[in-house]
Amino acid sequence: QNNAKNTILNLYKTGKPKAALLHGVTGSGKTNVIKAVTDEVLKSGRQVITLVPEIALTPQTVALFKSYYGKRVTVVHSGLSAGERYDSWRKMKNGDVSICVGTRSAIFAPFENIGLIVMDEEQEHTYKSDMTPKYHARDIARFRCAEHKALMLLSSATPSVESYNKALNGTYTLVELKHRYGNAVIPDAMKADMREDAQQGIMSPVGTFLREEIQKNLDSGEQTILFINRRGYNNFVSCPMCGKVIMCPRCSVSLTFHNSGHLRCHYCGHTEDKPDICPACESKHIAFLGYGTQKVEEELKELFPDGRILRMDADTTSGKFAFDGILESFRNQDADILLGTQMVAKGHDFPNVSLVGVISADMSLYVSDYRANEHTFALITQVIGRAGRSDIKGRAVIQSFNPTHPILDMAAEQNYKEFYENEIAFRKALLFPPFCDLISVMFTSESENEALNVSIAFAKRLHELKKTIFSDISLIIFGPFEAPIYKLNDKFRMRLVIKCRINNKTRNLFDNLLKEFSESLYKKILIGIDVNPTQI
Repeated sequence: QNNAKNTILNLYKTGKPKAALLHGVTGSGKTNVIKAVTDEVLKSGRQVITLVPEIALTPQTVALFKSYYGKRVTVVHSGLSAGERYDSWRKMKNGDVSICVGTRSAIFAPFENIGLIVMDEEQEHTYKSDMTPKYHARDIARFRCAEHKALMLLSSATPSVESYNKALNGTYTLVELKHRYGNAVIPDAMKADMREDAQQGIMSPVGTFLREEIQKNLDSGEQTILFINRRGYNNFVSCPMCGKVIMCPRCSVSLTFHNSGHLRCHYCGHTEDKPDICPACESKHIAFLGYGTQKVEEELKELFPDGRILRMDADTTSGKFAFDGILESFRNQDADILLGTQMVAKGHDFPNVSLVGVISADMSLYVSDYRANEHTFALITQVIGRAGRSDIKGRAVIQSFNPTHPILDMAAEQNYKEFYENEIAFRKALLFPPFCDLISVMFTSESENEALNVSIAFAKRLHELKKTIFSDISLIIFGPFEAPIYKLNDKFRMRLVIKCRINNKTRNLFDNLLKEFSESLYKKILIGIDVNPTQI
């Protein structure tokens, strides 16, 4: 940690814009290094912005920083009221505070003498805004550090492939922490083959092996974290007689069943009662398939009636202080098991947690996104890292129907370098970032035909410009085709995906196209351009 701190401080003391990637295994003391660097920056009379990827991590980070720096800390995130956000802004503008902790919007903190911008868990997709204005907090951090001659410090146990590539190429300075702090060691990770349970007719989301490990923890008075990346009770409702799936009338997605007895769309918020008969064939044999956090919670209560269970997902944390309450209760050991979505996977430090269970490791592996392996590796590595962070020996159980998948092996071993070498070879072979930039052009309209027509016209014009005025730009154009969620909130969506290099020429090209189409017959169609989107 001292070596890491000194390396980073030497960069800061140059007085020039610098960037460092602090790559350390989970529990290696990255926070201690960040705190030591922050101390020095504050001593020099400059200000610090510290970004976290989730609101759920903000209370823990704020509490930590306030224990060190008291009233010099303020907080910014979307869970604050307008008045609270204004109070924070005013304190920063008046120089009453020198540290701002928050989620991605905190990158715009109105400090006038920034010395350090920290991005914790820098690989997280939540740092990218998918709503207008579309921006990535890392890009804004890079710009502000250049403007203020400050240090940008990225920190993660599982950095993004793009950031690690820049570190290896010398764009960033790579600083590594290879071992856990003190007596803590990396948890023993065990894979549970769910096919064995299925062959015995056991279809519970909590497999036999994981049950046994949870019971051991309950007997020993140690705590457990269980992770499943899906909320709700059942994933979808279907008729086994005709195959009809109950879909959202406003979006092209299936409705999720919640234990309130309602079906809900997690995109537009549409809610309707659970059907008693199939709306297509009038069969009474309605099937509830898949499982989310609510279903797993119910299962846990049946399996462990004496166990105290907390659930943490978007449904249980809608209240203003819900995050704080759940985490504080678990930290005070008022519960034995914390079950949740990504909210429980990152950044938390619970000394009494000795077991982590990944309910379904396959869930994020087989999605149509070139980052599927990266996201799965990062999630599993992060959640495994919540166990054994004190003197208690940690262990992890990874449930899967494909336990021999190499990504699961690498995550179980926390072997980031092997993962990176495999992933960078794949990206290079198929020309994905960091070897190119991706541009997604989305066409949205209440009319299905209009969305199709404008996307075809845009693609045709793009090909024309590529051959004539902008012939020196290298573009690979895919589409137009339907967006992954074709209908969203009663609007139809078509899109183009373009591989290119973002520079002044490509910006000019798309700027000209947007102006041309905004002044044409298609001006009523919403055209959105997203550079390097979080999902493709």
